[in-house]
Amino acid sequence: MSIRVPGGVVSPSKAEQRLATLAAISAEARRQFARDGYAAVSLAGIVDALGLTKGAFYHHFSSKAELFQAVVGQVQRQVAARVVAAAEEQPDSWTQLLAGCEAFLRASADPAVQRIMLVDGPAVLGWEAWRALDDESSGRHLREALQAVIDDGVMAPHPVEALTHLLSGAMNEAALWLAGSGDARDLDDAVATLLTMLEALRVSVRDGGA
Repeated sequence: MSIRVPGGVVSPSKAEQRLATLAAISAEARRQFARDGYAAVSLAGIVDALGLTKGAFYHHFSSKAELFQAVVGQVQRQVAARVVAAAEEQPDSWTQLLAGCEAFLRASADPAVQRIMLVDGPAVLGWEAWRALDDESSGRHLREALQAVIDDGVMAPHPVEALTHLLSGAMNEAALWLAGSGDARDLDDAVATLLTMLEALRVSVRDGGA
């Protein structure tokens, strides 16, 4: 493969070709995993769609399971990036926590995210591996956000690790419920209820809080 530029043609390096192939495999796998589910996707289907050989695939991944783990990690990081972006638009730690939690629920309502990250992810990778990936992305940001509101005196002191897992579990369960819901209003209801739950943890002005 070569790239035409003004004044001539430049061939990409092997490293660039490798990265391009890796990106193509990941993108096609993600598309098929989201559409059909992990069990129904085959390596042959992925490489055939890209015009690659299985040998080319095995230069990057040892198995379908390893490829799926990479895709799950990619989806989780993208969801976490949406959470961080939403939080950073807010002026203080409390509104950042609220905006981040809402962004997580809304991002998780995407059918592709639900299928890959929440339905097939734990089943295929196992809970320990899935939770480790989750903790590296959304879990870490949630822990930091909760610590910030406690440090700012907006929320009464609670064990942050326990609170992180309780809140994360509630949001993941809500996302799974939304995946099977046929009512578009359920997402807004879930967001509103989540924000109400968080408000219950907030220190009131009367109690000397923010």
